[in-house]
Formats: sequence, structure tokens, C-alpha cells
Amino acid sequence: MERLQKVMAQSGVASRRKSEQLILEGKVKVNGKKVTELGTKVSKKDTIEVNGVPVLQEEHVYFMLYKPRGYISAVTDDKGRETVVDLLPGVTERIFPVGRLDYDTSGLILLTNDGEFTNQLNHPRHEVDKVYVAKVKGVPTNAMLSPLKKGVKIDGRMTAPARYEILSTDRKADTAIVSLTIHEGRNHQVKKMLKEVGFPVMKLKREQYGNLTLKGLKPGQYRSLSQKEVRQLLDLSKEG
Repeated sequence: MERLQKVMAQSGVASRRKSEQLILEGKVKVNGKKVTELGTKVSKKDTIEVNGVPVLQEEHVYFMLYKPRGYISAVTDDKGRETVVDLLPGVTERIFPVGRLDYDTSGLILLTNDGEFTNQLNHPRHEVDKVYVAKVKGVPTNAMLSPLKKGVKIDGRMTAPARYEILSTDRKADTAIVSLTIHEGRNHQVKKMLKEVGFPVMKLKREQYGNLTLKGLKPGQYRSLSQKEVRQLLDLSKEG
């Protein structure tokens, strides 16, 4: 037996706090009866409805995908473009991406049907490191990139401090490969941070999420996460 709001959050209805609000507002029914008490517990045999829509209680699944460029980090796209979910055709559960990667960005992205897991990893308070590798226009020095250590202002707000490393440079082509480690998830953040210090991103890939790496995967391939890997991600997010 689990608390109703926890089951709703895990099923992707809303965050746990928002789920509690829905219960208090009388918008939730269990086995056809309206429930307004937050202490209510349910099992997988119970039927839950929110605003008349059934909530499906599925076994939780967790995947990591090597997202190629040219896919939307969403379940569906109103422009008819292919999504990350299209790359997991054998998965029958109603999965959704954890966070997002830009259409033209490749790399590691997580997918699950566990709403509470998603909310925890996406919460701004929880600091899970994400490592990106960017090909940039220009040849930076450590001094040029040093403002990233303290944070830079993008969209009117300072970013959290980041770690960087210059992996290689090509003076003839006037390009460089730079690694950037951040724990926030703001829109186009890596591209904006590197542009802010004078080095526009030409190509971007996320190579690591917490303890997870792309090792063993090719673009378009995916695998299930072990329970140990899921626990490690949750532990990392709680430490942040």
C-alpha cells in the first residue's frame, strides 16, 4: 500500500505537492469514490481517476538512450518530427524523457514512466552533474573560459559555477573541443554559457549524467538501467 499522492506522482500525473492539491480540491476518485484526505493509501488493485481520467499504475521502467541529433526530447511533436520515444519501439510502457536535449544535440538522455523519479532529478535544488562536450568556434585559453568557474549571466540570471576542460584545439580550423560540467538544466544553457564567453557552439553532445556514461551504446541505441543505477541517481540528487 502506498499513499495516494505518491502513486499519482509516480504515475506522472503531477508532482507530489500538486497531486496533494488535486486531492484536497476533490478532483480525485478511488474506486469511484471522491477522496479528499491526504493520508489515503491505495494498492495496485485500486482504480484511481483524476478529473475523470483513469491513472494507469504501471511497473516502473528506466532507460538510458544515446540520442542522435535530429530528434525531439518529447513524447509527441506537433510538427510531426521524430521524438526520442520513437527510438524505443519495443517498450510498451508510457515512457517520457527526463529533462531534455536540444533537437541538434546528441548524447545521453533518460526515459522512464516514473514521475516522481523525474521530478526529483529535474528539481533545481538537486545537483546531478551532467558532462557535455562541445565543438566551439575559436581557440580558447583557460583564462578566457575562467568566468565559467564562477558562473556567467544568461537570460538575466547568473548560472551556477561550472567546471571546464579544453580537450583539443585546431588553430588551422579555428575550432576547439571543450568539456563543460554543469548541474542545472536551463534552456540551451551550455550553448548560451559558451557563447557568453566568446565561443559559439558548433556541435554539442552530452556524454555523462551522474554516474552514467554512453559506454557500450551507439547513436540510437538504448538499455535499461539497473536498480543500483537508479538508486545511485536518486542518491546523487539528494546530496545536491
